Formats: sequence, structure tokens, C-alpha cells
Amino acid sequence: MNAQDNIDLPESPEQLLLDQLHSISSDYLDPQQLEKIFQAYQFGAKHHQGQRRKSGEAFICHPLSVAISLAKMRMDVNGVTAAILHDVIEDTTASKNDIIELFGEEVANLVDGVTKLTKLDNKTQAEAQAENVRKMCLAMAKDLRVIMVKLADRLHNMQTLGVMRPEKKRRIAKETLDIYTPIANRLGMNNIRHQLESLCFEAIHPMRYRILKNAVKKARGNRKEVIATITNSIKTRLHQANVICEVEGREKYLYSIYKKMQNKKLTFSDIYDVYAFRIFCSDVDTCYRVLGIVHNLFKPVPGKFKDYIALPKANGYQSLHTILIGPFGMPVEIQIRTHQMHRMSESGIAAHWLYKSEDNDDAHAMSKNRASEWVRDLLEMQKSTGNSLEFIENLKVDLFPQEVFVFTPQGNIIKLPYNASVIDFAYAVHTDIGNSCVSARIDKRLVPLQTQVENGVTVEVITASWARPNPLWLSYVTTAKARSGIRTYLKNFKQQEAINLGRRLLEKELLDIGKSLSDISEQMFMQLLKTLNITTLDKLFEEIGLGDKMPFLIAKHLIQDDINAAIKLDDTEPRKETPLIIKGTEGMVINLAKCCRPIPGDPIIGYFNPGKGIVVHHHECKNCTGEHKKSTEWLEVEWSQEVSGDYSAEIRIELLNQPGTLATIASTISKMGSNIENVNIISQDPRVSVDIITLTVKDRVHLANIMRQLKKLFIILKITRTKK
Repeated sequence: MNAQDNIDLPESPEQLLLDQLHSISSDYLDPQQLEKIFQAYQFGAKHHQGQRRKSGEAFICHPLSVAISLAKMRMDVNGVTAAILHDVIEDTTASKNDIIELFGEEVANLVDGVTKLTKLDNKTQAEAQAENVRKMCLAMAKDLRVIMVKLADRLHNMQTLGVMRPEKKRRIAKETLDIYTPIANRLGMNNIRHQLESLCFEAIHPMRYRILKNAVKKARGNRKEVIATITNSIKTRLHQANVICEVEGREKYLYSIYKKMQNKKLTFSDIYDVYAFRIFCSDVDTCYRVLGIVHNLFKPVPGKFKDYIALPKANGYQSLHTILIGPFGMPVEIQIRTHQMHRMSESGIAAHWLYKSEDNDDAHAMSKNRASEWVRDLLEMQKSTGNSLEFIENLKVDLFPQEVFVFTPQGNIIKLPYNASVIDFAYAVHTDIGNSCVSARIDKRLVPLQTQVENGVTVEVITASWARPNPLWLSYVTTAKARSGIRTYLKNFKQQEAINLGRRLLEKELLDIGKSLSDISEQMFMQLLKTLNITTLDKLFEEIGLGDKMPFLIAKHLIQDDINAAIKLDDTEPRKETPLIIKGTEGMVINLAKCCRPIPGDPIIGYFNPGKGIVVHHHECKNCTGEHKKSTEWLEVEWSQEVSGDYSAEIRIELLNQPGTLATIASTISKMGSNIENVNIISQDPRVSVDIITLTVKDRVHLANIMRQLKKLFIILKITRTKK
């Protein structure tokens, strides 16, 4: 940077960092771009003047360190400039307009994107973290460099945790391990991820870190001979096959060793693959050839081969992984990849900027597209979640995938997390497919929706126009997209059902007094909404549908000339009883009472339950006394002609207490097209047993046929339907 020759700065930590940044960035940036970076340093140093970090060093050292991390990744000039300025809006008097004027709108947007992540006003630490991450995802959608600046910022903060209190160290490290290291992994930035994981491990478990580090150091000397033997064996065999490759032995990261000890319940002495080997090839064909060579050299462990070249990970990672039984019977992990794949595995999305001058643009564009697609999925997810805590819960599900690969009937590959169900697959194909699925075929075999998919199977989803998501599905799904899609549909469905029901209830009440909704003027509706302090007509219908407003009174209000006078009317006037036609399966806003279990064909009556809508009871239910039925909360209803589905009914059976009697009863019920939901033995002696059986039926006729068939059994002494 030419400008720095004109000033005389002492050899302070700040100057040393500036020199280092200049040395790294001058390798790939032109003099004009270097000048812009130096101007950013001058601007940042001026505004951060007098500010110091808890370690005692000048504050400007932190943004310089962040910029150095990005320069090592060959970040473009605007990214490095934004790194130097990333704290000025938040911590100084500088404004976004100042940055736009001096460095352009692109740099200003990057700085502003990072700044927004820390401007929080939440009640709890959990909410603050959740809102922080949610904002970060919004900023990432506009420019992926935002997250790269944030990761570099977090890396330097983790490297300087030493001055913090132990509890704050652990909190920051846990947040990093929960959110930022998985994001770095998701974007393929393994170099930063491994550094963050090691720093987090040291901060959260300092004693374990120190013990494990010493153990690895001690074991290193003992294993040098074994490592050298394996390396020479691989190199010799490759040379004999006239294959030119680089072989590198590497030590596993401490955090990786620690997680393996935890997950597999092993001691350090039981872990033999502390060292692994990487073989770098010139092209993909050579990778597969080398795989055959090493499999001939050492015996492979069955089931431990993974082909991430043909089926890359979601973050774009490509490599062949295999585990072999090496000399002395110890397992040897080998990764085989091209040089380009290795650069992508270390830098991930950063490789889009890092090596774009080379002829690898297609691979880097693919990496960037994968990252952008993931960010778009996050945006879709955050739009449908209710709050930041729910969003971060879904995000964590999405950030920890153990992938399986499943095929569509057309041969397309769908990546899903381990333990994903058919429902997850349906939502991965398309949200509408997930919302309307009823069952599926796995390899042409019919399976229920909760079935977990496995690697390599072909899944065909069966849909139906009448189907809708079931709340129970939330117990089966593992992907954030499926969970978010189900919750969004159910939330919107409940609201729309309430609106539709409320409209029908009000229309019914108006018909009782010789009017209809079309007879009511818009002015009358607006006056009513204003009086009731309700914002929209749909909101009024929703409150009626949920039982929070009585349609009888609303109808009376609407036909009065004076709304205020109408509100004072009581509800003692006689009402004409026009039944409301309902379907018994409307679910969200019409519920069947558990006390009497009404089924199609039964005489029924509805009750307004605020917040739940209409609860349908059997007309003879003990909760529906004559006095109760006079109340305006009770509504005359009847079954629709098109009613369908399965309904629960209870029967009381007195039967002979003999071996196999329940099996006989269950078989008879099954033959009649019904399922038993529950069996409760009320009383039992050596001769007679009294049981309450809950079973599913289509309607009253179906139940009568089942009871008729059961009566024919010699073991049945008495059978009745229970209506509590």
C-alpha cells in the first residue's frame, strides 16, 4: 500500500497487523484496490480511536484480524473493506451514509448487514440469540459475503476469549458450536469450522482439551513408525501402477477425536485412526483408479465406503472415503479427491472468490448455487415460523443432517437427513405434494407415511385432493421444511375454517329472520366492525367461527338501524331453529365431544366453546340437559349427507371369561371393517368379564351391524352402546 509509506507508525500490534494484511492482499489485488483497503483502515482507525478491547489492545486490531482471515481466503476488495469497517456503524458515530460516500453502496450494505445482527432488544438471552441468527439469514440472502465476514469475526472473537469470565466463555463457545460451526459446515468452509470447533472445545471443556492434547502428543511419537510404513506402502503401490498422486498423512482434530470417544463410548487407547490419509489426484478417473489400488493394498472394512464424488454432500463436498485394515490390524482412514475438490472442501463457498481466476468457474458456481439455494430455503422457513425461537429450532434441525439419498420415480435424487420419513420426502419434492399425501410406495411396495426411508430406495408419493396435513405428522418428520410446512398449513387451515364456519353461522341466523348477507350494506358492516373494535370482516367471521362472538347477536345487530342500541338487546327473544348442516370431519373448528362420542346417524346438538369453535354432542348426552339447550351457546346441527370417515364409539360387553374370547371378538370386529382403539376391563371374575371397547365405525348403521354380529357369538352375554 503506497499510502502507508507516507506515515510513520511505530511497530505496534496494529502496525504489524496492517503490514500482514498488506502482504497477503498484495498477492492477488491490484494497487488501486490496495489503496481502497488502506483508506478503510484509516477511516476505521480514526473512528475507533481511543477504544480498546478487554485484552487491552487497540480496538482496530480486531477488524484488521477479521480482514486478514478473509484475505487469506482471497476475498474480493469489497469484502475485505467491509471486514475492516464491520463495527464502525455499531460502535462509533459513523453512519451508513458516510460509508456509502467514501466506499460505495456495496460495502455499506455488507457493513450494515453485519451490524444488524447485533442490534437486538430482546427479553432473554435465548430470544436474543434466535433473533440474531434470524437477522443473519435475512442478510445472507442479499449477499453471502455477510456470513463470511460474520464467521471471520466470530473466529477472532473465539481466539481472544482468554480475558473473558469462564461462564461467558462457555456461553459464547456454546452459541458458536450450536450455530456458527454448523453454518460454516453447511457452506463447506471446513477450515474455519475446524478452527472454531477446537476453540469451542477448549473453552467449554478446558481440562478435557488439555488431557486429550497431551495424550495425542504422547501417542504421536509411538505411532510415527506405523504412519511412515503406511505412507510408504501407498506411495510405492501408486508408483508401481504409474499413477502420479500426492499422499498426505494428517492428524485428526482434537474435537473430532473427542466426539468419536463420546459417540462410541471409547477410551483414547481404543481409537486407532487418530491419523488419516489424503490422496490428491489430477482428475476424477484417477480417484476411482486409486481407490482400487488401495483396496488391493489393504483389505477394506465392509460398509465403510462412501462415494461423495458421485453423490456430493449438501454443502458441495466431494471425496471418496474408505476405511482399510492396515498393518498391525489397525483401521486406516483414506480420503481420495482431486486438488480442486480439496480446495473446495477447505474453503467451500469462499472458493467462489478464492480461485475464480482459474478454469473452475462451473464448480465454484455450483458451490455458490448450493449455498444460495439453502439460504432461500431458510428464508422460506423463516417466513412461515411464528417467532425467532421456533425458527432457530427448525434451523438446528436443518444444520445437523446425516444424509441419505432417495430416488423419485423419474430417477431424480433427493437428499434427506438420516431417519427422515416419507412425509419428509414428500415435502422435499414440493410443499403441495406434502400437504396432500396420503400414502406412498417404496420400491413399489405400499407403506404408511411414517415409514423411514433408507439409502437408494425409490419413493413414489400417493396424493389425494381431499387430504390435508395431520398434526400427528409433526412426530414423524425430521426436516425443517416439512415441520414448517405442516405448521403453516395447520395454522392457515384453522383460520380459514373458522372464517368459513363463521360466515355460514351468520348466514344461517340471518335466514332465520328473513335476511341474508347480501341484504346487509357495506356501511352497516363497517359500522358494526368499528363498534366491536374488529379490523376486518374476515376477522369477525373468524371470531364467530371460534365461538368468541355469538352469531345470533351479531345478526340482530346488523338488522337494527341503531347499532349501539342493538348491542344493548338481550338474547331472551325466541329463536327459529334452522339446523346448521355440518360435516363431522371438519376437525379444526368442529370437534366431537368425548363424553358421548356422537357418530353419523345420531341426533346431535352443537355447543359454542370459545377458542375451540363448535363441540358436537349426542342429543341425549347428560351434558345437554333441557335447561342447557335453551341457552344461546347451544346450536341445532345435523349431519351432512356426504359425511365420511372413521368415528370412535364405545360398547359395553359382558362375556364369558375364557381363553381366546378377546381374540374372537377382535377378529369379528376386524371382519366388519372396524378397528379396536382401546379395551378397558371394568370387572372380572372366574366366569364373567365386563369390558368397555372403543372401536372405529363409519356411522350408526355400521355400529349396529357390528353389535349384531357380536351378539351371535356364544361367548357374549350382553352388549350395549355406552353414552355417558
